Amino acid sequence: MRPDLFNIDTAILTTRTLTRRMREGDGAAFYELVQANHSYIEEHFPIIVESVRSPDDGEIFARQRLAHWLVQKEYAFGIWRVDEADMIGFVHFRNIDWQTPRAEISYFLHQNQAGKGIMTEVMSRMVQFAFKQLQLNKLVLKTLIDNYGSQRLARKVGFRREGDLRHEYRKASGVLLDVMLFGLTREEYGE
Repeated sequence: MRPDLFNIDTAILTTRTLTRRMREGDGAAFYELVQANHSYIEEHFPIIVESVRSPDDGEIFARQRLAHWLVQKEYAFGIWRVDEADMIGFVHFRNIDWQTPRAEISYFLHQNQAGKGIMTEVMSRMVQFAFKQLQLNKLVLKTLIDNYGSQRLARKVGFRREGDLRHEYRKASGVLLDVMLFGLTREEYGE
């Protein structure tokens, strides 16, 4: 474990959102978010959809994310609207390799919030968090080859396409899809 990361920010404020660490009691809100967006996210986050089938499952998921944060295995945040105080998304740093150091970032936003620039605000701050607080040297972002919105967002916040991973992901329907790999280094970010 890295003691220098014990006191990193657990909440990040943007104009419209509070993006904060998952914590005890977030399970019901996370369950509602997953259920309200089930068909929208099931092809991209099947493990989350499968594991969060009740409010109790949501609470288990939230507490596991908190435990992983505390042992520096991953860093998961819920995205909350400031004006409504409701959970509208999820973002996390996963597959962390502390030797490099690098991590993969993944996210989803409530479908009724898409296209409003909210995720651009959040991702800009998450990239800053990754390089300034987690002190990562590289961030990786993967999108399905047909996820044009995420590809635009990746480019908008500074990621560059690094290549395609052919037949890397199997949808629930059984169809194999290519995954587009994006990367952003500390140098490219400007640190």
